[in-house]
Amino acid sequence: MRSFNSSFLWHLLVALSFGLPTAMASAQEAHHHHGNATTSGPPPVFVASTAKPFAKLMDDAMAVMDDGMQRAYMNGVSEHDFITMMIPHHQGAVDMAKGMLLYTTDPEIRNLALGIITEQQNEIRLMQAWLKHHADASEKK
Repeated sequence: MRSFNSSFLWHLLVALSFGLPTAMASAQEAHHHHGNATTSGPPPVFVASTAKPFAKLMDDAMAVMDDGMQRAYMNGVSEHDFITMMIPHHQGAVDMAKGMLLYTTDPEIRNLALGIITEQQNEIRLMQAWLKHHADASEKK
């Protein structure tokens, strides 16, 4: 069994300790803007490519996810709003896993990334089906 690189773990811990509070504050602030025209232009698109360093791919995946969550149409129906926020969140996990596959040869991490892609894409399809099935019921009453 291969052990994790201690430098990777240190960078991950630093990123989480500094990034998580900021991300949580940003998410709370962004929540108040859902459904408003606060984002302009076309949504960003994630492209997995070794032309960028791994860290930049993760930044790109997070930016696309954050933009998608901010653009999510919130109508005040909790189930609907949860689903519309979770779709870009799950897509962010898919994008991050695709980026990881470009940079790792570790079989356990590759398996994990492939599993994330499969499961998150399945859940995205389920959420899209739920939205379609509940389109009338999801309108704010």
